[in-house]
Amino acid sequence: MAGTLLCSGVCRLHQVPSLVDIGIMGQVLSAVGAKVEQNGNTLEINASHLHTSEAPYELVRQLRASFFVIGPMLARLGVARVPLPGGCAIGARPVDLHVRGLQALGAEVHIEHGMVNAYISGGKPKLKGTKIYLDYPSVGATETLMMAATLAEGETIIENSAQEPEVVDLANLCIAMGAKISGAGTKTIVISGVSKLHSVDYNIIPDRIEAGTFLLAGAITGSQITISPVIPEHLSAVISKLKSIGAKIIQEAPNSLTIVPGEVLKGVEIETQPYPGFPTDMQAPFMALLSLCEGSSSVTETVFENRMRHVSELNRMGANIRVKGNHAIVQGVPKLSAAPVVGTDLRASAALVIAALAAEGETTFQGLQHLDRGYDQFEIKLQKLGAKLKRLELPLEKDLAVEKSI
Repeated sequence: MAGTLLCSGVCRLHQVPSLVDIGIMGQVLSAVGAKVEQNGNTLEINASHLHTSEAPYELVRQLRASFFVIGPMLARLGVARVPLPGGCAIGARPVDLHVRGLQALGAEVHIEHGMVNAYISGGKPKLKGTKIYLDYPSVGATETLMMAATLAEGETIIENSAQEPEVVDLANLCIAMGAKISGAGTKTIVISGVSKLHSVDYNIIPDRIEAGTFLLAGAITGSQITISPVIPEHLSAVISKLKSIGAKIIQEAPNSLTIVPGEVLKGVEIETQPYPGFPTDMQAPFMALLSLCEGSSSVTETVFENRMRHVSELNRMGANIRVKGNHAIVQGVPKLSAAPVVGTDLRASAALVIAALAAEGETTFQGLQHLDRGYDQFEIKLQKLGAKLKRLELPLEKDLAVEKSI
């Protein structure tokens, strides 16, 4: 969505889920002058007339991804003012890599009173291509700098870039709009700047984290589930760990996966890493599954320093998990028991719903505002698979009640 700001025409994105985050991002784009319309799973964005270079704090603070507009706005308008971002409280996610990269492209960047002010210095009309080395393969920094470089003069080389499928998808969108980008999905991305980008119709990739979440829901409930559409290679690390614990993953078609749970699931060691390693977004849901696997498992979180907040809630349901710093030891238990639980962030919330599907009794879950950020009609899809759960409208907050399927 941020990438469409590079184009002074109409872009249509297809296969877009109905998520809270999509809505917030749409409001951010509207606030800077784009016209945004969602019809079903198609999002139409017309960014031909941007009337301001400043994104509003009340929106950016709700969604970290909204900070990504700084790259396209700077490239297109020569100036951008974007507040420091918010989002889930899973740890520090500084924007220093974004800032240093934009400075290397010729921008003046100052952070004052929580606002990142960036502009092209020296009266120059465009950013200038350069060579950038990222100290860490940050997805956000890679995407921000790649977008900024599409309209820069000359060639930009981003080294130690993030290799996530979402980076490749964004690059493919920009290429479809006329950008010259090569190497996306590798550690080195090369961008040759062009003068302008054109309108496009583009199909986005399936969400690998949603797909992985449903595979885990099948594993923890002993259910055979087929998911489609999915790009199996995007889930290689997750599939490998599911096989290690004893589940079978069958690929009967190029874009589908079927999980056949094993009779006995055994613990494994997991360490989150940037792609193609095990994704940090699958750490919490997978820990819910490990809580019911035989023996001991270890989980090490290397990407975010505050992403174990789901552990205390899983333990309330009878899990046996000990945490020290960014490392957790999970001792498998025979069963989980229903309890009132609260989701603290998006993936922690998904983990608790998965755990509740396998727990004895009725679990009441609070924290749907997190879950709705990243899962479209989550409870409806689970209901179609046979889960017993319903959404309740409460006076102060929405809850999700989950009962073990029989």
